[in-house]
Amino acid sequence: MDICLHNGTLIYGSSALADCAVLIKDSKIADVFSRKRFEQKTFPSDTLIIDVKGAYIAPGFIDTHIHGYGGYGTEDCEPASILEMSRGLAERGVSAFNPTLYPSSEEDMIKSIKAITKAMGKERGARIMGIHLEGPFLSPEKMGVQRPETIKPVDIDLFERLWNAAEGHIVNMTVAPEIKRMHELALVCRKKGVVLQAGHTNALYSNMVEGFQAGIMHATHLFNAMRQMNHHDPGAAGAALINYDMSCEVIADGVHIHPDLFKLLMRVKPMNKIVLVTDGLKPSGQTRGTLIANGEEVKFEGGCFCRASDGVMAGSALTMIRGIQNLVNFDFSLVDAVRCATANPAQVMGYSSMGQLTPGYDADITVFNDKFEIQHVIIAGVLVR
Repeated sequence: MDICLHNGTLIYGSSALADCAVLIKDSKIADVFSRKRFEQKTFPSDTLIIDVKGAYIAPGFIDTHIHGYGGYGTEDCEPASILEMSRGLAERGVSAFNPTLYPSSEEDMIKSIKAITKAMGKERGARIMGIHLEGPFLSPEKMGVQRPETIKPVDIDLFERLWNAAEGHIVNMTVAPEIKRMHELALVCRKKGVVLQAGHTNALYSNMVEGFQAGIMHATHLFNAMRQMNHHDPGAAGAALINYDMSCEVIADGVHIHPDLFKLLMRVKPMNKIVLVTDGLKPSGQTRGTLIANGEEVKFEGGCFCRASDGVMAGSALTMIRGIQNLVNFDFSLVDAVRCATANPAQVMGYSSMGQLTPGYDADITVFNDKFEIQHVIIAGVLVR
């Protein structure tokens, strides 16, 4: 069935175009046109015509770093849990996501990987694009809430076992550039098309430069769990800011990064290098029961989740639509905020047919109003909300 959304403001590239319509055929964007052309066109009788009443028509949001949602998460090691994540995320405007794994025992990581792989293709909500491994090759000095026993030195054979368990569906991996044999691992990953991200790292600036040379060109949750900038050594955070070509994740909840730092980020980074993520934990959006993340109890405090045992910041309860709203509050234009949640992650991850409302691209669309309330969600040409 064809779908036509009309009477909306289209978020199109770097512009917002009022009084526009989008036509969807066979899971693709078929056409984009003005209100005048809409009024002149005729449609097949079974076309679903939706008047969005002036709301914003945007590409579907893409979350490339998320551990769970609504009480379901990757740590459950169950395909059903991943599919519930997919359903819940679609309700929040997310059309695609990379389920993200904490480092754990090899046995548990493989169980989680296989659960995600089995769920792929069975979604009734956000599409599972592939797996993000947040470790296990991280710095023991910048663990955050990762468990010490799960952090490992580089092991190429272990990576190959994880890759095989995923049937080649590992899309991105967070690593610490400074640890031994990282250059060797990076070359293996690049051949497989894995996007490498510097994170949970105590890297010196020189270590980061070596990482750039090996293709580590994306940063995991910028400023968090990494060596900070110093006037004697820019560290990992400084290197991410200095390197014009390096892209970076940001958690825009106002807690993980001070709101005024986004003003700095806009001045020093090209807008197409800023990627909004949630780093959302399993209890994000959960309305009942004990809040558990990475096998430990957490509590929602001060705007994010903290580990109950010691108060260490554990992750966010952010949604992508709220992150977009926050970016606007932090002085991003609406168009740029949406771009950080759509075209930018698609570009960084190599999702060449996603992230734009351009004819021929996948028909992943999120409609929201000026109060940042989700109105409609279309994924692969199917109306899911």
